[in-house]
Amino acid sequence: MIVRFLLAALGAGLLAGLFITPVQYARVVPLIVHAETFEGEGGHDHAEVAAPHSHDAAVPHTHDTAMVTAAVDEEAPPITDSRLFNTVLANLVTGAGFALILAAASLMLDLPITARNGALWGLTGFAVLSLAPALSLAPELPAMPAGDLFGRQIWWLATVVLAAGGIYALALRGELWAKAIGIVALVAPHLVGAPQPADLASPVPPTLAAEFAVASLATAAAFWLILAVLAGYAFDHLRQGRPARHALA
Repeated sequence: MIVRFLLAALGAGLLAGLFITPVQYARVVPLIVHAETFEGEGGHDHAEVAAPHSHDAAVPHTHDTAMVTAAVDEEAPPITDSRLFNTVLANLVTGAGFALILAAASLMLDLPITARNGALWGLTGFAVLSLAPALSLAPELPAMPAGDLFGRQIWWLATVVLAAGGIYALALRGELWAKAIGIVALVAPHLVGAPQPADLASPVPPTLAAEFAVASLATAAAFWLILAVLAGYAFDHLRQGRPARHALA
C-alpha cells in the first residue's frame, strides 16, 4: 500500500510540474530573459536564476509594472526551445521530489492528505519551502548580486527545517511551551539574517526585481496548491478503492 501511495504522490508531482510550466512562461520566464540582458553591466556575473532553493517551483530601471512588462516584450530575446525543455524537465523533477516530501510528511504525522484538505497542505508546503526563506532571501534574477552560495544554502536549509518545526508546534501541539518554541523557530532565521553580498549594487532595475519576486512566489503558491490537491485526489482514490471520478464525493 505504501508503494502505491508513493507512486500516486509521484504521479501528482509530475502532473503539477507539467501544469505549472505555462504559468511560469506567462510571467516568470520573460522576466528572467529580460534580466539576462543586464548581465555583465554591473560587474556581477550571476549564473543562477534564483536562490538555491528555487523559489519558482518553486520557482524568479523602469518606473512601473506596465513599463517593465513592455520592456520584456520589446527587448527580451526569444525564449528558445532548449529553455522550454530544461524548464519542463526541472519542473517535473521538482514536482516529483516535493510530492514525495509531502507524502512522507503525511505518513510521519499520520495526517491524511485528501482532496478536501489538499489546499491547506499546499499552503503549508508553500509557507515552509517558499515563503519562509523568501522573507529574508528573495528570489534572485540573473545579474543580481548574491551572497556566498554555500552560506545561503545552509541558511535556507535551516530556515526550512525551523519553519516546518514551528508550524508543527503551532498547529498540532497544544502545550504553551511548544507554541512558544514554534514562534521562536519561525522568527530565529530572520533575526540572524541570510548571507548578503558585500556589494549591493545591481544593474537590474528594482521594479523588475520586485516584479520577479512577486511572480515567483505567486507561481510557487499555485504549484503547491495544484500539487497538494492532485495528491489528495489520488490518495482518496487509493483509500476508497473506487474510480477516481468519485474520489471527491
